[in-house]
Amino acid sequence: MAPKNQATIEDVARIAGVSIATVSRAVHSPERVAKTTRQKVNQAILVTGYTTNAMARSLRMGRSNIILVLAPDIGDPNFSSTLIGIETEARARNHAILIGHTQNDPQRAIDYLRYTTSHKAAGLVLFTGRLPLSDAVSAMPLPPTIAVFEPVQDAAYPYVGVDDIAGGRKATEHLLAAGHRKIAFVGDTQMRAAFRRRRAGFDLAMDAARVDQDNRLIVEGDGSIESGRHAVELLFMRDTLPTAFMCVNDTTAIGVMNALAARGYNVPLDFSVTGFDDVPQATYISPALTTIRQPRSIIGKTAIERLMALIEADHPATETPKEDLISPDLVLRGSVTTPRQTPI
Repeated sequence: MAPKNQATIEDVARIAGVSIATVSRAVHSPERVAKTTRQKVNQAILVTGYTTNAMARSLRMGRSNIILVLAPDIGDPNFSSTLIGIETEARARNHAILIGHTQNDPQRAIDYLRYTTSHKAAGLVLFTGRLPLSDAVSAMPLPPTIAVFEPVQDAAYPYVGVDDIAGGRKATEHLLAAGHRKIAFVGDTQMRAAFRRRRAGFDLAMDAARVDQDNRLIVEGDGSIESGRHAVELLFMRDTLPTAFMCVNDTTAIGVMNALAARGYNVPLDFSVTGFDDVPQATYISPALTTIRQPRSIIGKTAIERLMALIEADHPATETPKEDLISPDLVLRGSVTTPRQTPI
């Protein structure tokens, strides 16, 4: 029995002029209720001061309303911007977010995954691109799970992210349209599926332009500033210079631009540079970086929409894994121009 003066769901239903079931749907599954009805219910909740009993609901449903977000680096601008979309959509669906910062430590990831089973988390969002390889993890009955930004390597979970192939192709086509034919791709790796896809987009654009392999300078990298600097030094050591750099992300591009500036070169008069992601720093460096913009907030919102569909499905384990790839935009700034006529 509710304590005296504590509002009940019956009070909300009476003031809103709807059924108790409608109030419950408006609170727990607002997307299933008409906007005008939701407004009546929300107004009645404000008037009465009614609050839902989350613990009782968790016991009744056999799970909490917590969604665990597992991320390797919460300092990554891609994470913070995407989290806004995730949190906004989750909140609209009466779910809360718990952030698990793994710091690329498998044991931390395992500890957070244990939380999902012991506290019956409603769902799991993976930014890590993988689950820790351990018997403990394989034995865990994980909740409905979706990958964001980095596909899980064994493709066991649905994935929401940018169309990396299309983005890589757009960036390369922009360099080709400016007249560049000798282009370095910086950030080649087998460790990141997203980076492999960006390389694939680069190759598709170069193939379409019939650029031969000798004019495709492929340099490995891990997406760090240092890898961008190292790529420039390596190419100068080889005495095989491109006229443009297509970098796997903005961080790498910043490293490339710093290394070129340290050698006394001007971007874009001597070399053109493109990035990928459109992190905030891309607008503050000089010149501002031409890059591929990830629709991060949309990715976060879409991820929660797909995850909630899995959570609410009768048999989520039987859902066919799929990818939701969102088209990126090319952002034109000051780091690309036509190649100089005389060799460096």
